[in-house]
Amino acid sequence: MKIQRVMLAVLALCGTSAALAQSSVTIYGRVNTTIESQKYTGEDRNSVMQNNASRIGFKGEEDLGNGLKAGFVLESGFASDTGAGSSANGGLTFGRQSEVNLSGNFGMVRLGNFFPESYYATADYVSMHNHDTGTSADALYIDPAWMGRGAAVSQDRKGGLGTGNKIAYRTPSFGGLTVEGSVAMHERQNVDGYPNKYAYDLAANYATGPLALGAGYSQIAGAKQLGLRALYTFGQFTVGGYYQRNDEYTLGSRNNFRVSGMYALGASEFHVNVGRANSWSKLDNSAALQWTLGYNYNLSKRTKVYGFYTKVDNKENASYNVNKAGQDFSSFAVGIRHNF
Repeated sequence: MKIQRVMLAVLALCGTSAALAQSSVTIYGRVNTTIESQKYTGEDRNSVMQNNASRIGFKGEEDLGNGLKAGFVLESGFASDTGAGSSANGGLTFGRQSEVNLSGNFGMVRLGNFFPESYYATADYVSMHNHDTGTSADALYIDPAWMGRGAAVSQDRKGGLGTGNKIAYRTPSFGGLTVEGSVAMHERQNVDGYPNKYAYDLAANYATGPLALGAGYSQIAGAKQLGLRALYTFGQFTVGGYYQRNDEYTLGSRNNFRVSGMYALGASEFHVNVGRANSWSKLDNSAALQWTLGYNYNLSKRTKVYGFYTKVDNKENASYNVNKAGQDFSSFAVGIRHNF
């Protein structure tokens, strides 16, 4: 009987090992922290320790055979300067991303909570210096998840597509071209302030050799945005930029531009980017300009030390990156980022 029990235990263990061999789970994330000297017009300069979108995530994939795979992603943000969770109640949640997906030769179907892909296809792609995080992040781009009600001008991050209750389909690659479309369901409730309105997002990415192109379109009710992006690498230089057009309920329309460049020399990277948001058609003197100079030194593929200076100049009716209209912002920072 003892031998039989041992044999059964071995068979059970083998079966478990076979099942585990078909799936994998990865823990990933980044810790990104700076020490900064920040200045708001009319206020004393302030020295702070700044979290730069630190996060931890879990992703897994199971091979179902015949090219079919099931996967999931769970991702939570946290404040690297205090250790607190990024949610409103101070706890860790999967508010950044929580999705389950199914992929194969047909492409990928995604269900759950995730950021609009049009952002990654446009603004995020040209944010080479610090991956669009912290005070040097692009202050002028209106994220599709928050568009509506003039979010960037008022700093009132309400309205927009949101990130939850979404279903998306991503095509396989066709000669370097992939397209993803998503719908955010209203579920008979308000979608971030818009009653019973579905939200739509469409993104396209094309990459061939040194050239990478992208486009994104988003809409909920009467609020919409369109973005176009290009990036080109030649030798040690990379240059890129994007254009964004916004249409909002109360503010009308506006155009937003950004150009970005990087020079790589060994472990060093030298960055510069400049962005301008024109005035809203229904709000005079609401334009703004942002520019950033940055330097990264890559200690490894996962760890870098860096520094930057960024400045946002607001016209009298603009409040990008600040709390008061017409106020300007600047920051000088040094930091460490580690990916895992």
